Amino acid sequence: MIRFTVNYPKGEGATFDHAYYANTHIPLCNGIWNPTKTEIDKGIDGPNVAAVHFYFDSMETFQSSMGSPRSGEALADVPNYTNIVPTTQLSEIVA
Repeated sequence: MIRFTVNYPKGEGATFDHAYYANTHIPLCNGIWNPTKTEIDKGIDGPNVAAVHFYFDSMETFQSSMGSPRSGEALADVPNYTNIVPTTQLSEIVA
């Protein structure tokens, strides 16, 4: 199982619309990439305002999903909910 995480770090002047993210952006991403599972985090304490975790059955499935010709739609939507430059992590779930 592969997990692709997008983190939105806290910072001076950072803005983030959690409702738009959960109700519009993530459904858009799910429709484009078709992950096995998706989890959304709203930061309470720690370095991030928010995060999302997309799960894929394999590296091949992840790569195929990210290679979708519609991936640009997801990236173009980012300014609609935040001014934060996100960080990402790709992980293999081992346990």
